[in-house]
This record gives sequence, C-alpha cells and structure tokens, in this order.
Amino acid sequence: MPEPPAWRFQKIIKPMFDIPAEPVVLKGRVLTCVGNEVIEDGFVQLEGGKIKAVGRAADLGAVDVPVVETGGTILPGMFNNHAHLSWDGIHDLANQSMFDGPEIAAYKAAGNMLISLRSGITTVRDLGVNKSNFATKQAVEQGIFPGPRLLITGESIVQTGGHTYWVCREASGPDEMRRAVRDQVRGGADLIKIMACHDRLEFTDAELEAVIDEAHRNGLPITAHATFDACIRRVVEFGIDVVEHAGSMSDETIQLMLDRKVPIVTTFSAVVMQANAEVARKYNIPEWKIEERQKAMADPSRYNDIVKAAKAGVPIAFGTDAGSPVVQHNVIVPEMKFMIKLGVVEGNYGAIHSATDVAARLNKLDSKLGTLEAGKLADVIVVKGNPLEDLIALESVVMTFKEGKRLV
Repeated sequence: MPEPPAWRFQKIIKPMFDIPAEPVVLKGRVLTCVGNEVIEDGFVQLEGGKIKAVGRAADLGAVDVPVVETGGTILPGMFNNHAHLSWDGIHDLANQSMFDGPEIAAYKAAGNMLISLRSGITTVRDLGVNKSNFATKQAVEQGIFPGPRLLITGESIVQTGGHTYWVCREASGPDEMRRAVRDQVRGGADLIKIMACHDRLEFTDAELEAVIDEAHRNGLPITAHATFDACIRRVVEFGIDVVEHAGSMSDETIQLMLDRKVPIVTTFSAVVMQANAEVARKYNIPEWKIEERQKAMADPSRYNDIVKAAKAGVPIAFGTDAGSPVVQHNVIVPEMKFMIKLGVVEGNYGAIHSATDVAARLNKLDSKLGTLEAGKLADVIVVKGNPLEDLIALESVVMTFKEGKRLV
C-alpha cells in the first residue's frame, strides 16, 4: 500500500461529531440485494456498526434492543460512483472551478455530503475537480464533519490543455504523468482518474502507459473518462480498470471489456435533467443545449452500444455525474429510470442493484458492503413506500445508517 497521507498520523483525541453506533432492530420490507430477494415482513438487526442478523420478522424472537417498525422498505446504503462534491450542480462549472476559493469548495462539499446522506447515498466515489477532496476525506474520517464514505481521486489528470484542463492536473510526457499520479497518492487518493478524450484522443501512448502503470504500481485502480469507441478500446487495451460515461462501442471493444472484466459507470443524468426545459432554464442552460439534450432523449439509439454491452454482461454501475449543471447530489431516481428505459438494467431492482451490490463489486468492497447480510458493515437506509413498485420511493429516505451510525 502507498504511504498514508500526513493527516493520518495525527492523534485524534475525540471526533467533533461522535455519533454512536447504537444497537437497533429495523422492521419492514427488506430488499437484501442478494439476488432479487425480498422479505416482505422482515427485519435487519444492527449492532456494533455491523449487520448482526437479517430475516423474517416472525423468526426474530426476543431482543433487548430498540425495535423500530419502519412501515417502509429497508435496503443497503447506495453508492454514487461518479460525483463531484465541490461542484454544486447549479452554477457554471468553469466559473466554479476557477474562481471558487478552497473555503467555498469545502462548504459546497460539506453541503453536498449532507444532501447525499439524505438521499440514501452512504458511499461517494468523488472523481475530483481539484485537491479539495483530500480535505473532504480528512474531515469525514477524523470526525470533523459527518459524511458518506469517500473514495477519492484527488485531481483528475489531463494532458496539458486537455479536457477540462482548467480544473485538473495538467501533465506532459511520461515522467510528468508519473509525478502527477504520485502527487495524488501522497495526498491520499483511493483511485486515479484520467481524462482520456473529449472530441479527440488525448495522451501519447507513452503518457497513457506511464499513468496507468504508475497507478497500478502504487496499488490503486485507475478510471478513465472515455466516451467513444476509439478511446474506450484504447484505454482498455492499455489496462484501465473502469470506463466512465462510455458511448459508441464496436463489438470488438465490448468483447475486450468482457475479457478484461472492465465495468462501465453510466452517467445519464445531465442529458435527462437538461432536457427538461422548464427545469433547465432555471439553471441558465442555453436553449441550444436544451434542444440538443431533448433530441438525445427522443432518439435513444445513441446509447445502443451501451445497451449492447450491458446485455453482453459488462457490469453497469450507478453514477450521476453529480455536480454537473442541473445535476445536484440528490438526483437519484431520474438516472435510474433512464437506465431502465434504455435497458442497461432490468427493472427497478436492477437499478437498485447498480447502486448497491454491483457498485460494491466495482469498488472491491463487496465483502463489506452492497447487500444486507450478517457480518457486513451496517450501511442501511429506510425509505417510505416500495421502490420495486415505484422508484420515487427512493426520494423519501427517512433513515440513513453508515456503519451503524444514524446520520439521517
């Protein structure tokens, strides 16, 4: 493992937010996310930050801890696998990135962590916009501020002048690529992200080889912004671990992803939300962009290759690109509904899987998270209603537990 960031050597006398993981039994409908299991009249028992037991309420027996009749649905805490905590989803990205001071970036991240928890998100894969997520992770892990579990990249790495260079770490040449990775590792990154293309391919072969090798040499996975076939195929051939967004893909590229076991994090929310003219105009989205998004929604054939990849067996994990214009950090259901509409997941439970057990496997956390099973960490949420009947129930989160600590 890489050397820990300096803040991990600090002695913590007491967290500022010292929330206990109190034992409790939650009763209600239980979606364990083990297959498509549903326990209509079930229970989940939390103790010591872990799940002690899951089963039918009739089999619970006597317990000496509080029992809560939720009247709703209990399911695993969800992952947002593509988010930008220091972007607010409201203001222009470039302006936020260039003119928000570190203090404002920190406040935005703090607010967005609370919004995420209230939306049932207990793990955020923050794919960075700048160095602010180093401080965000420190604040959560040292108990300075309550938040979801964070998997962070630090700065995304781009070629000099590359896609969103105004907010990422620019580098040119293999040696600078390696230094850029090492700087993120030193800051405490959990993974590395690169911007592999925009309208055209970015990075030389030597640069791409160096950045991927350096990430793996430090024991970190590396993910790539990759949105069309030539880029996706290229980064998979070079050894990338995850593809962000995706787009057009040939049958050969899809087969390569299957062979290399490379998943996709889809991010449809920007298209979905910006296509809603009434909403988008409130965020000052220009008319040409609204029209472009509406055309994309009207002709989903542009996503045919992502659907083909999903049906071939490429894992599809939930992500919203939260922080992008009109995509605030509580946009969960619109993404899932569009995933179902396209067919990249099967039904409501398939959408929930993409944010729970599929996401846990993506992040190599499936031994601890993603399903409601005895022995796993008690990341548990309770929602009103039944999300298998209507996903809108996921917008009514009444309890969020992270490792048994009730944060909502």
